[in-house]
Parts: sequence; C-alpha cells; structure tokens
Amino acid sequence: MIDLSKIRHVHFVGIGGIMMSGIAELMQHKSYIITGSDKSQSDRTEHLEELGIKIYKDHEADNVVGADLIVYTSAVADDNPELLNAKALDIPCLSRAEMAGIIMSDYNTSIAISGAHGKTTTTSMMSNLLTKTELNPTILVGGISANMGSNVQIGDNSVFLLEACEYKENFLHFNHNIGVILNIDEDHLDYYEDLEHIIQAFIKFGKKIPTSGLLVLNNDDYNARKVISHVSCEVLTFGINTECDFQARNITFNNEGHSKFDVYHKDECLATFMLKFPGQHNIYNALAAIVVSHAMEIPVEQIVEAIRSYQGTKRRFEVLGHYNDATIIDDYAHHPNEIKATLAAAQKIPNNKITCIFQPHTYTRTNDLLLQFATAFGDADNIIITDIYAAREENKYNIHAKDLVNEIAHENDKVKYIETFDEIVDYIQATAQPDDIILTMGAGNIRQVGERVVKLVK
Repeated sequence: MIDLSKIRHVHFVGIGGIMMSGIAELMQHKSYIITGSDKSQSDRTEHLEELGIKIYKDHEADNVVGADLIVYTSAVADDNPELLNAKALDIPCLSRAEMAGIIMSDYNTSIAISGAHGKTTTTSMMSNLLTKTELNPTILVGGISANMGSNVQIGDNSVFLLEACEYKENFLHFNHNIGVILNIDEDHLDYYEDLEHIIQAFIKFGKKIPTSGLLVLNNDDYNARKVISHVSCEVLTFGINTECDFQARNITFNNEGHSKFDVYHKDECLATFMLKFPGQHNIYNALAAIVVSHAMEIPVEQIVEAIRSYQGTKRRFEVLGHYNDATIIDDYAHHPNEIKATLAAAQKIPNNKITCIFQPHTYTRTNDLLLQFATAFGDADNIIITDIYAAREENKYNIHAKDLVNEIAHENDKVKYIETFDEIVDYIQATAQPDDIILTMGAGNIRQVGERVVKLVK
C-alpha cells in the first residue's frame, strides 16, 4: 500500500470525472499539491481551477513530470501517454477506487453505498441525513447533491460516506465497515461475463465488511438476497413486499407524485416519512438511508426531517423548467430497469402524455440488453431515440440506434428515430402541449435538449 505520508504531489489523469474531482478536492484540502488533466472542460474542472489546481487541457507525457503519485480514472486507456510516462519514470499509479480505499482507512466509520441502480440518490439522501446531525462527515457523491450544492463535503475523520460503483469491481478496493446493497442487476457487460459474475462481485463486497460491521440490504431484490449467507457481519434488511427488518407500508402518492409511507421496524411503526420525489424506487433508496441512520443511532425525528427536506440530485428526475406549460424533466436512467422505474414514477404525476427522449449509452449495453430495452418504454406515450452515446467505446457490434427503434416498435409503435438535437428541439416545439411531461433520459449529454427547450421560453 502507498504510504501517503511520503507523497507531496498527486496528479490526476481524467480529473474532471465526478468522483475524481471530489477526491482531488479532498486531497488538496489535506495539503497535497494537486494537478490534473482532462480533455473535457466542465463545471467541475472550472471549480477545481478556482481552488488553485493546475489542470492541463490534454493528456501529454510531460504532465506527470514531478508528481509523486498518479491517480487515474477507469475511463483512461492503458496507452494513455501520461500513464505510460509515469511507468517509465517509476511513478506509482493508483486507480480512482484504490485511492478512495486508502483514504477511507483514516476514518472511524466508512459507509459505502452500492447497487446497480440508485447509488447516487441514496448517497445524496444519506449525506443530507448525516449533515443534519452533530457529526461532521466527509462525503463523496457521484453526482451534484442539491442539498450540498456539490459532489463533495470535507469534514473530520469520524465518518466517510461515498458511492461505491461496481464497474470493473472497483468497489472491492474500498475499506468500509458499513455497506449497502440496493439491488443487483445485469450491467457493465463489457467487463462482467454474466449476471453470476456480477453477483459474485457483490458477495466479495459484502465479505469485505468486518465482523463488527454492518451490511444493509434490499430483501425485495432476489439477487441481493444471495449475498446474505456469505457475510460474517450483522445484516439488516429493508423492503416493501417481503418480510424484513425494516418495511415500508401504507404507501401513498399525492398529485405531484410525492410519496408518504410508514416504516415499520419489527412490526413497530418507527415513523411516517414524506419524500418529495416520485416512484417506488425512491422509497427503496430512502429505506436504505433510513436503516443506516437508525443503526447509527441518529434520532428518528432527525431522520424524518432529513428525508422530508431532501432536495434531490442533479440528473435524477430533475425538473429543468417548462415549455408551453409542459414540464421538462431530465433523468440519468440508462438501464432498462431504470427506464421502467423512471417512467413509472412519471406516471404518478397527472399528465396529458409522456414523451420520452432516450439516448442509449454505450454500444455494449445497447447490444447486450437490446431486448430488455425494447420492453422498457411501456409507460411512455411517445418515444424518441437518438444516436448511441459512445462514451469510452468503439462500435465493434455494428449496432445503431435504429436497431433499438425497430425492437421497440414491436411493443410500441409511437417510437421514432431523430438523429440531431436540433431536430429533437424542433419536434418538442411543434408538439408540446400543456400538462405534457417531456423526459430526457440517458447517461450521456441528452440533458442539453431539455436545457435548450427551457431556454426557448426565456
């Protein structure tokens, strides 16, 4: 393991990533000299530059000269010139997850929120809970929490909270004594062989928790339940439909889609909770945060207030504005089950019709889950599919967004392919009606469509 006491200058390759930028900011606060590189400029890179961090606009070998340690993101290829030169100069290199794992070791309580879906939302909810206590937590979220106004909060060494991504088994580098498993689903098949491979990774994540620690787990999720028998720590379960330690009952939704529910702990009503975000999936996310907080002996009154005052996270059912009295919402959903959950949540809000504008994310996911995507849009009245967002990939499958359109058409003939964002904006201008919900969806840059439509009003 790297001895950080001997490290002075840390260089981040791909510093603009949401978690990379948070770790960089945290380490600068700990008095390390921080530099970084990123080809894409963003709010995050601008923020880091405002903090005095030098950021190179391209990946060049000379950027690493003088650094004592290199931290790189999973999106960086092995032939990156900075990584190659670092190895030539014998500069130690750590992945983002390895760096986070080392940092976690300094904290008394380390909480890692994992799952195929809902990690960012649950981590944001949990951050709102912790910051309303006397604790002074350090927090890393994979999105911009509205309550924090950031993806990072720097506290003392008592509690460390972070989002734990399963991609490439990154979360196995973490040193957590409280772990959360929200759900386990088939995804990231550019790395994992199959669903069983993914389940085994989550089992390893659970087994990393020490005997004195805690695993909080969604008992309604069939795959997540498979982890329980493999861990040695205490396990607390939550759910809605199965017998578990903490259960949401008496669930109702108001006209805005906001939920109200009672949480029972071993048949005793703990409290009634109100959540300002629609969808049953968000109740599961809230349950996870409630259980962890209860286990940490946070007073129930504080938990109730923190859930009620949770303001959401950027790109998670985020209302961008309105056009012609239609509501423009943006969401990060990029997996078939996330699409289903988000559209089901939208249906809880009274509407004229729901238009879903979906940007598929990565060729691998589109190819491997094509038939699942085809049946995911049942709650949409109109569906627009635009080009696949490549992210880190090349199109070795020769797949096109039109292939997805053809599959969806077997289930819903209200689907069409529109290539450019300009054409999509024109379509919305021509078709948006009062009380419509227009939902941009995907993990790429599809949000820009919603933002442009809202600007038309101004």
